[in-house]
Amino acid sequence: MTSTDPITNLATLIRCPSVTPAEGGALSALEELLKPLGFTVERVVAKDTGTPDIENLYARLGSDGPHLMFAGHTDVVPVGDEAAWTHPPFSATIAGGEMYGRGAVDMKGGIACFVAAVARHIEKYGAPKGSISFLITGDEEGPAINGTVKLLQWAAAKGERWDACLVGEPTNPDALGDMIKIGRRGSLSGRITVHGVQGHAAYPHLADNPVRGILQLTEALMDPPFDSGTESFQPSNLEVTTIDVGNPAVNVIPAKASASFNIRFNDTWTAESLMAEIIARLDRAAASDKLRPDRAPVSYDIVWNERPSHVFLTRNNALIDSLSGAVEAVVGRQPKLSTTGGTSDARFIKDYCPVVEFGLVGQTMHMVDERVAVADLETLTGIYETFIARWFGHAAA
Repeated sequence: MTSTDPITNLATLIRCPSVTPAEGGALSALEELLKPLGFTVERVVAKDTGTPDIENLYARLGSDGPHLMFAGHTDVVPVGDEAAWTHPPFSATIAGGEMYGRGAVDMKGGIACFVAAVARHIEKYGAPKGSISFLITGDEEGPAINGTVKLLQWAAAKGERWDACLVGEPTNPDALGDMIKIGRRGSLSGRITVHGVQGHAAYPHLADNPVRGILQLTEALMDPPFDSGTESFQPSNLEVTTIDVGNPAVNVIPAKASASFNIRFNDTWTAESLMAEIIARLDRAAASDKLRPDRAPVSYDIVWNERPSHVFLTRNNALIDSLSGAVEAVVGRQPKLSTTGGTSDARFIKDYCPVVEFGLVGQTMHMVDERVAVADLETLTGIYETFIARWFGHAAA
């Protein structure tokens, strides 16, 4: 199977209905694209209690250094209302210069282009002077437990070492060449529960309204600001995402109230120092009688909802300069180096090697009628191909 054409590659991948956690044939299709190029391909099934088994793929071309990893995922989010799609979501239909399909942008398109770029590099120059690997998960859009984390652990345990990684997530806001991600903010989530005493709204002295307490605590989380930002990161920002009482009666004071929050934080903080700051704010607010005159301190507990994502910033000049130079050479402008946006699997890869992210324009990801401009597939392939040549030249210098 030829793999130099990103359009054909992407159509092949889109036609595999790989909605998390289903492999859907996508990894098999990718294996068929990589083996003719000389890659050794291994399929790794990862398991964990209470989560679905996930099939992943690791492929390597070459045995020497320097070693460049391309990372990504073939799993996709559900299609939503299939009837709302202009073209069937797994048909890879091309219309009006765009290819429609779930995963076209996020992120089968990036994988299709990188495969094509490697194939073209081999066609022109032969195998790279070093090694290229693909680390592809089927769990990025899911709980991210049996995907990249375990695949990295598995590969490292068998002796794999990497000098740099490119993640092919859609990083560009409006046009190819807009933005390279060189780091990510951390993410921390929690849920606070305030315990009160249920009672009649007409007899508040016999009850203890937890709504008053939850308002005090959530206000303390949002004000004052945590910081004013740093040289490489925007200010840390906390959002209260829900306040829940679950009380259908207007004349009953409830027994408890809960609130969930998420904070995206910069390199002013570690996850541990941020947890300590949040608890200190809550304790101070709990002791206040602003909304609870003549009441004892607010009784609350906090549960951290998930493992935190840690903030990181990549400072590897060979990697960043190779990619920035490739973008400028192909599209004629210098990309912005950014740390904005949500989290990605780069947060796991950063513990193994320097990592940056660059892929397609992300305007339609996760939407009905997810689609990519066919011209962008060729342009991104050109950027990736130029990057491969530049990186191996820089890394070998």
